[in-house]
Amino acid sequence: MSKETSVLTPRQAEILDFVRRTLVESGAPPTREEIADAFGFRSLNAAEQHLQALQKKGLIELVPGTSRGIRLKGAVTETVRALKEAAHELGLPAGLPLIGKVAAGSPILAQENVIRRPAVDPLLFRPRADYLLEVRGMSMRDAGIFDGDWLAVHKQTQAQSGQIVVARLGDEVTVKRLKLRGARAELIAENPDFAPIVVDLRRDPFAIEGLAVGVVRPSV
Repeated sequence: MSKETSVLTPRQAEILDFVRRTLVESGAPPTREEIADAFGFRSLNAAEQHLQALQKKGLIELVPGTSRGIRLKGAVTETVRALKEAAHELGLPAGLPLIGKVAAGSPILAQENVIRRPAVDPLLFRPRADYLLEVRGMSMRDAGIFDGDWLAVHKQTQAQSGQIVVARLGDEVTVKRLKLRGARAELIAENPDFAPIVVDLRRDPFAIEGLAVGVVRPSV
């Protein structure tokens, strides 16, 4: 048992694991409603009490004003030392490359050079992450993706409707939820202040750069 889970009640450990799994499987943390449904709680207050307890123990941060405002704090730091030691022994760089910056608002030019290599284990995510992109803007706020977060991305060129993707529009990239409608693609923000980006797949320069597989808060 890790030091992290040894200080938790069994239910708190289950909820923390549920939050992590939801992040890596859907790219966004769960809502209180989803937690209550998953564990059979009769009220949202029960889910909130467990989340507050996890926050007091320093494992998550609750962001007010959004239904998916749960940020993990322990998922990165738990593996930092092991990653660095293993990489040092093998003579390899530790962690995932942090490349460019992706706009969660209006698209901005992505610089494809590696800025640094934070000690984030790619195997924390399913499918495994290939790189991190630093989010700029708040258009994905209601999916739990905030300005300054690192978006973990699995590199691939195809995605299904409803998934959160990193999409290239000409020479610029953005992170949005993909909706496919025949010969048209819509890139939907998770914030009502931002209008969808509509793409004509027959003529507009458009490509999927990768699939969002998780979010980490830079803390190391």
